[in-house]
Amino acid sequence: MWDWPSFFEFLVSKQYLQGAWATIWLTAVCLVMGLAIAIVLALMRMSPNPALRYPSAFFTWLFRGIPLLVTLVIIYTGLPQFGIRLSPLAAGILGLTLNEAAYLSEIVRSGILAVPKGQYEAARALGMTPARVMRVVVFPQASRIIVPPLGNAVNGLLKTTTLLSVVAVNELLRNAQFAIQINYRVLEGLVAAAIYYLVLVSIWQLFQNYFEDRLNQSYVTKS
Repeated sequence: MWDWPSFFEFLVSKQYLQGAWATIWLTAVCLVMGLAIAIVLALMRMSPNPALRYPSAFFTWLFRGIPLLVTLVIIYTGLPQFGIRLSPLAAGILGLTLNEAAYLSEIVRSGILAVPKGQYEAARALGMTPARVMRVVVFPQASRIIVPPLGNAVNGLLKTTTLLSVVAVNELLRNAQFAIQINYRVLEGLVAAAIYYLVLVSIWQLFQNYFEDRLNQSYVTKS
C-alpha cells in the first residue's frame, strides 16, 4: 500500500535536496564545458582544411553513435587499464561532457550555417578578421537559431545525469536509492525523485522561455 508519511519524508529529506543540488551543478558544468568544445568542433567541421574537418566529424560520429552509458563505463573501468585513473565524479563529468559536446556541435554548426553567407562576405569586405566576423556578425545572428534547441538540450542533460549513478556519482537518483534502502519504500521514493526532476525541468523551462523572448525582442528592436 502507498505510504504517505514515507513519501513526504522523502520529499523533504536532506539526501534528496543534496542530490538535487548535485544534479543542478553537474548539468551546469557539463553544459558549459560541452558547449565550449562544441563551438570548437563546429568551427573545425566547417573548415576547408581536412586536417581539422575530419577529426571533428569523427568525434561527432563516435560520441553520437555510442550510448552514453557505454561511454561512462568505458571511461570509468577501461581507462585504468592504461594507467589513467579517474574518480567517479571526474569520469562522470568527462563522459557526459564529451557526449554533450558531440550533440551540441551539430546545433551550433546548423545555427552558423543558417546565417546568410552574404553577411560574412560583407563583413570581410569591410576589413574584419574572420574571428571578428564570427564574434560580431555571425554568432549574434546564429544565437537566435541555436538557443531554442540548446535549451531543449539542457532539459535532456538535466535528466541524463541519472546515468552517472552507474559510476557511483552521488546525484539525485543515487541519493534517492540510498534513501530508499533505509525503509524499502521503493515506489514512494522514486515518485518523490520524479517530482524533483519535474520541478527542475519546469523551472528551467521558465528560464528558457524568458531567454527566448528577450532574444527575439532584441532581434526585432535591432531590425
